[in-house]
Amino acid sequence: MVTSSQYLTVSALTKYLHAKFTRDPYLQKVYLTGEISNFRKRPRHQYFSLKDDGAKIDVVMFEYSFNRLKFQPENGMKVLVTGRVDLYEANGNYQIIIDEMQPDGIGALYQAYEQLKAKLAAEGLFSRPKRPLVKFPRRIAVITSESGAVIKDIITTTRRRYPLVQLVLFPAVVQGDAAADSLIGRLKEVNARGDFDTIIIGRGGGSIEDLWPFNEEKVARAIVASQIPVISSVGHETDTTIADLVADQRAATPTAAAELATPVLQEELVKLKTQANRLTQAFSQLIRYRQQELAKLMNSYIFKQPQRLYENYAQKLDLLESRQTQALAVIIQQNKQLTANLTQRLLQQTPAQRLALEKQALARQKERLIQAVTHYLHDYETHLLRSIQSLEMLSPLKVMGRGFSYVTVADQVIKQSKDLQVNDQVTLHLVDGEATAKILSVTKDEK
Repeated sequence: MVTSSQYLTVSALTKYLHAKFTRDPYLQKVYLTGEISNFRKRPRHQYFSLKDDGAKIDVVMFEYSFNRLKFQPENGMKVLVTGRVDLYEANGNYQIIIDEMQPDGIGALYQAYEQLKAKLAAEGLFSRPKRPLVKFPRRIAVITSESGAVIKDIITTTRRRYPLVQLVLFPAVVQGDAAADSLIGRLKEVNARGDFDTIIIGRGGGSIEDLWPFNEEKVARAIVASQIPVISSVGHETDTTIADLVADQRAATPTAAAELATPVLQEELVKLKTQANRLTQAFSQLIRYRQQELAKLMNSYIFKQPQRLYENYAQKLDLLESRQTQALAVIIQQNKQLTANLTQRLLQQTPAQRLALEKQALARQKERLIQAVTHYLHDYETHLLRSIQSLEMLSPLKVMGRGFSYVTVADQVIKQSKDLQVNDQVTLHLVDGEATAKILSVTKDEK
C-alpha cells in the first residue's frame, strides 16, 4: 500500500531530473547538427529550436555566447552547435544551452562575409557614385602596418613613377581584435587633417581570419564616410574584402595601389610636350587662316571704295528725313487747330463775365448776412431784457423795499435767534441805510 508521503511533487520530480541532467558527464558537452527553426532575434538572450526530419529540441543561447558569433543565424540554416543539455524546471522541458555555433558546410567567417556583403549591397554602398581620384596628388596618406612590405612597395613604386608626391604613413594594426578600431581611428585622423588628396589602406595577404578586420561593417562604413578618395589594397588579387567593395578604387597589390594613386611623371612630361607642340601647330594654322582672311578683306570693295559701304544708309536717311518732315507738318497743323479751338472756348468764358456773376452772388450773400446779424441782435436784446427783469424780481433790494431788513453782528448775518445774546449790539440793514440796535431779550420759538 503506497502512502501519500511516498508521492513526489511535480517540483521535486523536475528538480531531480534537472540534477540528473546536470551531473551526467555525457550531457555536459554535446555536439549537435540541425536546422534552425523559430528564430527571431531578441534584445539579449536568444530562444529558438533545432530540428531534423524526426525531432526538435529547444535552444537557449545566452547573450555573451551569441555576441561572439561572426554570422547572423537565419531560419532554415543548417548549423553545427556545441553545448550542454539541461532541463528547465518551470515547465519540465529539456533544452540545449549553446556555447558555440557555426554554419554547417561553410565557415562562420565566410557566412558572415556573405551576409554583410548582401546587406551593404542592398543599401547601395557598393553601387554608390565613387569619388574620383586626384590625378596629380600632392600628399597621399597610407594606412597600413609600419613593419609590413606594403609601405615599402608603395614607396618604391611612387618614387619611380611620381617622386613629386609626399607619402605619409599612418601606422595601424591590420590583424587581430584591435585592428578594426585602429583602422577606423586612422581614417578619421586623416580626414580630420584634411590636407591629403588620396588614402591608400591595406595589408598583405593571409587567411580569411587574418584579413577579417577589413570585412567588418564598421570599417566599411568608415571608408564610405571618408571625404577623401580611398584606394583599398588588401591581400592578393584573389582576395576580395568588403573594404575592397566599398572603396573608391580597388587595387590587387600595393604596387597597383601606388600606380592607381599616381601618374608616371615622365609620361606626363611627354604628354605636356606633345600638347605644347599641338598647341603651337594649332596657333600657327590659326594665324595662317587669319592672314588669308585679312588678305581677302583688304581686297574687298569696302576698303577700295568705302563710300559704297554707307550708300544704302544714306538713302535710308533721306527717306526717314522726308517722312519726319511730313509728320512734323501734320503735327503742327493739328496743334494750330487745337489752339484755335481752345482760344474760342476761352473767349466764350471770359473772366469779366464770371467776375460780374461772382459780384452779384457776393451782394446777395452780404444782404443775407446783414439780415441774419440784425435778427440775431434783436433776439439777443430781447433775451437780455427778460433776464434783467428776472434778476430784478429776485433782487434783495426789491424785497427790502417792501419793509424787510436783515441783521448782522460783526459783519455776520444772523439767521437764527440762538445766534443772539442779550445786550448784543446789532446792525439793521434797511433799503435806504443802516441802524444800530441793542438786544434786550431773546425769545426762541418752541417747536
